[in-house]
Amino acid sequence: MPEVTSYQPGTPCWIDLMVPDQRAALDFYSGLFGWEAEVGPPESGGYAMCTLKGKPVAGAMSAQSMSGEGPPPTVWTTYFCSADAQATSEAISRAGGTVLLPVMDVMDLGRMLVAADPLGAVFGVWQPLGFSGTGLVNEPGTLIWNELNTTDREAASAFYAEALGLESTPMEGAEGYFALSVDGRTVGGLQPLREGMPPEVPPHWLVYFAVEDADRAAAKLSAEGGTVLRPPYDMIAGRMSLVKDPQGAPFALIAPKPMS
Repeated sequence: MPEVTSYQPGTPCWIDLMVPDQRAALDFYSGLFGWEAEVGPPESGGYAMCTLKGKPVAGAMSAQSMSGEGPPPTVWTTYFCSADAQATSEAISRAGGTVLLPVMDVMDLGRMLVAADPLGAVFGVWQPLGFSGTGLVNEPGTLIWNELNTTDREAASAFYAEALGLESTPMEGAEGYFALSVDGRTVGGLQPLREGMPPEVPPHWLVYFAVEDADRAAAKLSAEGGTVLRPPYDMIAGRMSLVKDPQGAPFALIAPKPMS
């Protein structure tokens, strides 16, 4: 079922976007995926909750510099569910990761932190209280997959096993690709950074959004000011395209094959 009301610790449970022009981003993604989204109230820092069919599917906020540094990169961030954000923060540090934003309370909704793995890929952690995370997944216009692209598969696998309890195993039928699982259930993927990528592309988590037709979605994205980095192509899980939004945030579109 695409509706979700709770997540097991270690499972990707939320995504959000930090972007220079929040209003423009909300208009772009609403047009692309059919989301409903408005800039949030001042008490939430303007954080926008994007919904589809009345269910939360993603968040978006204006980019703000941290610790006096320049503005952060325009990217989608993957958050992993945790039963105890503070304990997860300590596990991240023990495993060699770096906590970038220490554990903080988000009103009465939950507790969060942002960290980087030892190779530099940034991710978030969410401890749900009043808000569990994405309420609708795996259908057009919603999150369907989270994928780590890294420069050292073995080091990354060891880190996420220790920090988040994720097991890494080869994915059947996809040479060089690894499944990330929690208690035997696949929750994401891991692969070495693709050959031919510019050297400045760092290790990162990539989010995939489901669409009905990858070619049509990529064409619509391009017409609305986005960029198609890799045109739609067929692969083991369906037909996908690597793209970025008009402000530079990369993500993937995929028209998934029916699951057996």
